[in-house]
Amino acid sequence: QYHDMDNAIRLFSTITNKSSYICTAMFKGLKNNNMPEKVFDLLDQMTFKPDNYTLPILFNVCAQVANNRAMKIGRKLLHTMPNDYRNNNIVLNSAIDMLMKFGDAQSAERIFDSIKTKDIITYSAMIKGYVGNEMSEKALDLFEKIDLKLDDVIYTIVFNTCSKLANDRAMKIGRKLLHNMPNDYRNNNFVLNSAIDMLMKFGDVQSAVRFFDSMKKKDIITYNAMIKGYVGNEMSEKALDLFEKINLKLDDVTYIIVFNACTKLANNRAMKIGKKLLNDMPNNYRNNNFVLNSVIDMLMKFGDAQSAERFFDSIKKKDIITYNAMIKGYVGNEMSEKALDLFEKIDLKFDDVTYISVFNACTKLANDRAIKIGRNLLHDMPNGNRNNNIVLNSAIDMLMKFGDLQSAERIFDSIKKKDIIIYSAMIKGNIYQVKKSELYM
Repeated sequence: QYHDMDNAIRLFSTITNKSSYICTAMFKGLKNNNMPEKVFDLLDQMTFKPDNYTLPILFNVCAQVANNRAMKIGRKLLHTMPNDYRNNNIVLNSAIDMLMKFGDAQSAERIFDSIKTKDIITYSAMIKGYVGNEMSEKALDLFEKIDLKLDDVIYTIVFNTCSKLANDRAMKIGRKLLHNMPNDYRNNNFVLNSAIDMLMKFGDVQSAVRFFDSMKKKDIITYNAMIKGYVGNEMSEKALDLFEKINLKLDDVTYIIVFNACTKLANNRAMKIGKKLLNDMPNNYRNNNFVLNSVIDMLMKFGDAQSAERFFDSIKKKDIITYNAMIKGYVGNEMSEKALDLFEKIDLKFDDVTYISVFNACTKLANDRAIKIGRNLLHDMPNGNRNNNIVLNSAIDMLMKFGDLQSAERIFDSIKKKDIIIYSAMIKGNIYQVKKSELYM
């Protein structure tokens, strides 16, 4: 507890000769109480050299924070680490995890390659790291090289990897791994929850249902995986059917998924369930931006902009997703002027969804104000957003609506990989321009 940690820190400061054991216990306590910066503060005051017990904890803390200070400390600890610890798998596994969290897959690979006798935890750290760094194909490459007995962590990570990819290779590997999985893991909820999520991503709802039904003690994560899977497979009515059978305490993920299901349906049943769930939601979730963003999205889809505005105003620290939900909602409710009013108040970095939503608002209005805002936004848009076809499709659509065929063609020509949506935007825009011209003939 935090109160106990305050006393522990005071007691720790009174000890003159701090042993490695005492330091390790202190660092571990601070880490477990989510006080990583305190670990760094104490480490700066220390004169001792971390040993093979202290180093894994310090690497874990650096991985947990992964900010500039953590990266600097973690790299320094690794660089100055004595050679005799470079054959210690526990230390090196923690170092790999840390480097992967820093986004430094190359250095993690060097350490991995240096380990003579790799254990299953070493492979888990690497595979998990690859997935976290959006390198899921590499994760599967490494998985296929393992010749050790797999544990529950490996099954969970590889199922998650296959879920992310959901391509032919991932489906083949995931199904084979699941088929050959020993019976003792078929009672492990962590593993089965990941298997359900994977099967749902594969579009194999029937197999996911079979695993769900086979589970004796279902937890809220199990229900979440099923409900999310139903929504992802355009079976939102089934998602609500299952939701109404839950007799467990809901968590933030449940609220988000069910609000999303209600948003997709937006029929009488969904409105009734969504509003009731919102009304009964405990106060501790009313400060959770992820939950409230879903609430705003749902209420806007219900056409209840007034209630959405109340929730928006209640959020102390609004993020860009909160603004996006409101702007998109205003546009969907034919309130595009309000969308632009809110857009002009944003003092956060825009993301792809912001650009798409505001371009769409400007397209709908196509008045002097919208043309000015839309052109300025497009002109100032960073290069990083100019590689997203969905963003560019919205920009083309907007420019065509403005009657600026030349600018729309320039954006069209700049796109390296044109998809059907981009061609459709150009064709639709040209048809609009022809019809507009015919009106004045």
